[in-house]
Amino acid sequence: MKRLSVFVIILAVSVGVIVTLLTQPQVTATGKANVEWLVSETSDTDNRFSRVYSPTEMVFPRDLGSHDGYQTEWWYYTGNVETTSDRPFGFQFTIFRRALTPPTATIATEQSSNWRSNQVYFAHFTISDVEKQSFYPAERFSRGAAGLAGAQGNPYRIWLEDWSATELAPGKVQLVAKTDDVALNLMLQETLPPILQGDHGYSVKGPELGNASTYYSIVQQQTQGTITVGEEIFAVTGLTWKDHEYSTSSLSPGTIGWDWFSLQFDQGTSLMLYLLRREDGSIAPDSSGTFISADGTVQPLDSQDWQLQVLDTWKSPTSQAEYPCQWHLSIPKLGLTLTGKPLMANQELNLSTVYWEGAVNFQGYQAQTPVQAKGYVEMTGYAQRLDQVL
Repeated sequence: MKRLSVFVIILAVSVGVIVTLLTQPQVTATGKANVEWLVSETSDTDNRFSRVYSPTEMVFPRDLGSHDGYQTEWWYYTGNVETTSDRPFGFQFTIFRRALTPPTATIATEQSSNWRSNQVYFAHFTISDVEKQSFYPAERFSRGAAGLAGAQGNPYRIWLEDWSATELAPGKVQLVAKTDDVALNLMLQETLPPILQGDHGYSVKGPELGNASTYYSIVQQQTQGTITVGEEIFAVTGLTWKDHEYSTSSLSPGTIGWDWFSLQFDQGTSLMLYLLRREDGSIAPDSSGTFISADGTVQPLDSQDWQLQVLDTWKSPTSQAEYPCQWHLSIPKLGLTLTGKPLMANQELNLSTVYWEGAVNFQGYQAQTPVQAKGYVEMTGYAQRLDQVL
C-alpha cells in the first residue's frame, strides 16, 4: 500500500518545531504532545492538491525525491540483518512528509523567513533486538525549512536533522539514525531497479475517484554496516526493502485499518501484500499485492489470489490491542504456501500513533521446493479504527 497513513496525521508538538500555521498544541501532564488532526487546514474539498487518477510515468532519479503537490508522502525502509554469529536484528527507518496547505496557497506573513514552511516532516526509527527481546521505537518532528528536514531526488537524500538516507553513488545509499539507546549506520546496494507497484505504479486504495497513490519499491537491497545497542556495536549484513509512496487520499468509510507484508526470500524473490480490513471482518476488494521474481519480473496479485489465515494473536500490555502473531498464507497461482510469525511479539510503536510494525520470518514451499523469507509486517487499526481519523 504502503501506508495510507496512520501517518496522514499532522502532529502539534509543544516545542513548536512545526510551522506557525498550527494552533497552540495541548500537552498532557506527562509532557507528551497530543496528536492534532488539522481538518480545516488540511482538507482538500476543492481539489487543490494533486491526486492520482491513473498510471503516471516515473522518472528516476527525479522521482526519488519529494512531490510537494501531493498532500502525503513517505520513504519507508525496513530490513533484516544479522551478525556473523547469526544474532538477528530488525530495523525500520521512515520519513513522512505532510503538506499543511496546497502548493498554490499563500501564507500571510509580516516578514518573510526561511523558517516558514507548509511542509511538516516526521520520522519513525526502530531497532528490534531479537536475542534480547528488546524493542526500541523513536520518533522526531520538524518543519521542511531552514535545512531541518527535506527530500531531494538528484542526488538522492532524505533527512530529518541527523537522521538521513543519502546516496553515495548510483544505487548505493547510506542510512544513519541514532537515539540515546540505539543507532544504525548501514550501506544499501541496489540489486534490482525500482519495482512499480499496482498498475505501473498506480496503486488503488478505494473506489472513490482519486483514492490512489503512486507507489514503487526497491527490494533485495544488499545491506551491511553496524547496529548499536547501548554500548555494544554489532557488524551486520542482510537485506533491506524500501517503499516510496505519494498521494492525496484517505481510507474509504468502513475500512478500519490494514495489514501490510513485505517478504524477501532466500532465492532472491520478493512478495508484497496489503490487506485493507473492513469493520465486518472482510477484506476490501482493492487489497492488492505483487510477486517479484529474482530478475525483477513483476506478477500482480489481487485480493482473490491469496488466502491468509490468522493462527494466533498477541495482546499488547500497553495499548490492549490484539494483533495477529502467526499466519498461514496460500497463493495457489504461485504454488506458494507459507507459515510465518514475528521474530519477537512486542514490536508495537506506542508513539503519537499506535501501530505494530516488526521483523518476521516465514517458511514453506513453492512448487514443492522449500523456501524461507524474512521481512516486515505492519498492522494498523487495531488500537484505534482509522476510518474515523483518516
